Amino acid sequence: MFKSLTTRIIVTTITLLVCGIFIYATFNVRYQQSQLIDTARESTELLLHTVESSIYNTMHLGNVQDVSSILSMVGQHNQLVSVRIFHPHGIILRSSNPSEVGRVVGVDDYKLYQSPKNYGIFDLPPYGEVLGMVKPIYNEPICHTCHGTKTKIIGILNIDYSLKRTKMQMVAASRIFIASSIAITVFLAITISLILLKFVKKPLDRIIEKMSQVEKGDLSVRIQYNGKDEIGRLISSFNSMVDRLDVAKVELEQFHFQQLERADRLASIGEMAAGIAHEIKNPLAGISAAITIIRDDIPVVDPRNSILGEVLQQVQRLDKTVNDLLFFGKPSLPELSCIDINEVLNMTCKFASQHRSVMNIEKQINLAPDLPPVYADGKQMQQVFLNLILNAFQAMAGGGTLTITTCKAFRQDKEFVRIDVADTGSGIPPQILEKIFTPFFTTKAQGTGLGLPICCKLVNLHNGDIRVTSDDHNGSVFTIELPACNMNDSDVPRREDETQQDTGC
Repeated sequence: MFKSLTTRIIVTTITLLVCGIFIYATFNVRYQQSQLIDTARESTELLLHTVESSIYNTMHLGNVQDVSSILSMVGQHNQLVSVRIFHPHGIILRSSNPSEVGRVVGVDDYKLYQSPKNYGIFDLPPYGEVLGMVKPIYNEPICHTCHGTKTKIIGILNIDYSLKRTKMQMVAASRIFIASSIAITVFLAITISLILLKFVKKPLDRIIEKMSQVEKGDLSVRIQYNGKDEIGRLISSFNSMVDRLDVAKVELEQFHFQQLERADRLASIGEMAAGIAHEIKNPLAGISAAITIIRDDIPVVDPRNSILGEVLQQVQRLDKTVNDLLFFGKPSLPELSCIDINEVLNMTCKFASQHRSVMNIEKQINLAPDLPPVYADGKQMQQVFLNLILNAFQAMAGGGTLTITTCKAFRQDKEFVRIDVADTGSGIPPQILEKIFTPFFTTKAQGTGLGLPICCKLVNLHNGDIRVTSDDHNGSVFTIELPACNMNDSDVPRREDETQQDTGC
């Protein structure tokens, strides 16, 4: 239930609304109660002043007996519990209730006389809560005739005002306010819920429904909404996104169709190239053998010998190109076994040392001694390393340093052996770096553009990875990572078609 955003907003809004109105209602009820109490106190105080003035006038005229009549007459008010005058010692001297004359005044009333405040609220059985108020009657000069001059206070006027009606008014006012607050809360809750359902939940449900259709592949859906609010902008963005997806889908389908046509043409060209390569390879072997025999019959000092040597080199280059083309078109699957990669590198370095461009190259071979064996084909990996080393020699035609390093590596909790082949040549420009593994791409005058693509294909047939980093100052570093023998998924080599899809070689 509370997984819905609209439901959470409605519940949260109603909760905050109820809490706010409850706090306001509590404060307002207490304020109204305080006002009613203040009104009762003001009425009692006014009545107290009126009784005091009447008593002073009566005593001024010398009619002391009329004081009891005044108190009795005032005490007939239905809200007054009692009106009395008691001595500072607590003895009741005059009262609206003649039966209590001579008795001791109540404890609560006497405490009011002794306290700084002249009023207080307390329970007086059986009348319930009453508002008691006292006012001292001072010994004025006109009172000296009867009371002498020794005492400063000749009595305390005391009124007990019943709060029963006031309480009833407070309860009635509280009920009306609480009922109105509940009605307002219910009205606002229903109104807010309807607004959210209409302007938030309904549009969001439509968006969710249309997005579900888009997920199923229907890109023709659109949402009609005339509002300019946040929901309207969201729907506008949704429609724009679907428009873009629709256009991208059409373009992707066209591109995919073009790629299929291109792949079909390339496959046909590849088959034709492989057939032509087979047809060329045999004549080249005969030509090479014939030229070799002819050259052997001609003295070394004869200029024709050197010319035939040049021809023989070109024939050998053509033969290598044909072999590369045949291998790239249909590489043989590796014969995988656990081999020592350091041993393969050492053997490859010995072969590469016979190359004529190695004269000005310094070699630094840093092979880690504790490497685990790798699951690979030694001959194919030797071909990969030899190609990389010879490329490094060519990149350092004016001299430099070749560094070969091996170490352990881990990817996704799997153990690999890492081989770095680094040179200090001029580096590979960024615009060329991303194309070096593309078949037939080359910057060399006599290159075929198949050396690095063949390396990439061979490494991926071993479930490995090859990458390159290069800059103008530090040269280039080719990194190869091959799986160690203890890997569970190394038993099955990659298929050729998977390799091409994964690496883009």
